[in-house]
Amino acid sequence: MSVRNGAGGGDGRPQGPGRRTVAVSAALGAALLFTGCGTARARPAGRHPDRGPAFVPRLPAPTGPHPLGVTTLYLVDASRHDPWDHRLTRRELMITVRYPARTGHGHPVAPQMTPGAAKVFAGLDPHFHPGLPLSGVDWAATRTHAYTGAPAQPVRRPVLLHTPGGGDPRTLGTGLAEELASHGWVVVSIDHPGDASEVEFPVTTPQRPSPIRTTVLRGDPRTDPDLFRTMIDTRLADTRFVLAQLAELAAGRNPDAAGRPLPDGLGRALDLRRVGIYGHSAGGTTAAEALHDDRCLRAAVNLEGYLDHPSRRPGRAGPLFPVACDGVDRPLLLVGTDGFPGRQQLDRSWSALLARSHGHALRRQIRHTTHAVFTDYAAFAPQLQTAGLMTARDRNALVGALDPARSIPAVRGLVRTFFARHLPPR
Repeated sequence: MSVRNGAGGGDGRPQGPGRRTVAVSAALGAALLFTGCGTARARPAGRHPDRGPAFVPRLPAPTGPHPLGVTTLYLVDASRHDPWDHRLTRRELMITVRYPARTGHGHPVAPQMTPGAAKVFAGLDPHFHPGLPLSGVDWAATRTHAYTGAPAQPVRRPVLLHTPGGGDPRTLGTGLAEELASHGWVVVSIDHPGDASEVEFPVTTPQRPSPIRTTVLRGDPRTDPDLFRTMIDTRLADTRFVLAQLAELAAGRNPDAAGRPLPDGLGRALDLRRVGIYGHSAGGTTAAEALHDDRCLRAAVNLEGYLDHPSRRPGRAGPLFPVACDGVDRPLLLVGTDGFPGRQQLDRSWSALLARSHGHALRRQIRHTTHAVFTDYAAFAPQLQTAGLMTARDRNALVGALDPARSIPAVRGLVRTFFARHLPPR
């Protein structure tokens, strides 16, 4: 491990998410978001699935002392139109809640993805993340370390919101979420439908006849200032709504719009006086700006997310987000990689924030890694390379050359130590 120190939308009206880089259909030609990797490409798998059983990626085990419970909630915000699809008059969200459980006995181990989402993910994600195999992987078979519906421990615990990278589903942050929950936090991972590559809902609606909704993004949102603003504004509004629904849950009510049962004791496990947030890429942007905007958030981690808007004039810097203009007065951790192609552009907004935060913000860098090391690809890409399903070059472009035995503990350790200092589980 090598870690070193370093110095609009959302108002409830239907919006046009962007004139140039959005399509209503799934982004089967989409480039890898926020990495500057250029035109998307996908190489075929190193073996055909007919020649043997499909490869099953494995999630690294969490290191904490607590057994894990997990559940999903279907949330509906009737006060907002969906910004990505004018036909949807209500904003629908899916979240996953992971928490320390009393026991997992009698409860099934949860898969990382639902079968429907995994099928779409298998065909779609190689076009977001170049070099991933188009076949030969059984994404639906990957198991987590959490038990579906297990009863929660009768202890009030701090809550961490998790918002994933642009175009990524919440499921790609499973490993880090499990690590944090195993050490005593309740972790709430948020999908941002229309932005996320795929989201599966438990029900259909007349306006949304399919249970699975795919992304509308095509290309890099940083090339379209209007789209990027809509994306971050929507994520911030989603985050505020999720916090409100967690308050309903903590008050003993069931916010699930389908009325599905809750794990025993889940609401009583939430200490909403102690809430933090973390996110990757666009999720990191969201986490930092949410900390600035919402006083109920006590601490945040930005995993390589820009803190400025893209410029409308080529060669000119875009406007900073308010968090970078004003700085922060509560703890904020900025974590980057030395292999991120946009690190020089990132440095401008991060340096502005650090200069105005009077010691409340801290910057760290993980060497020999790249942008997706903050996702489950940190574990999966080396496994795919070993299985002959991914080249070393593509693995290194995605997550870097650092061995996962070092990169995964590096990311986990930075995030866990930061939240242990500022939102310690009791």
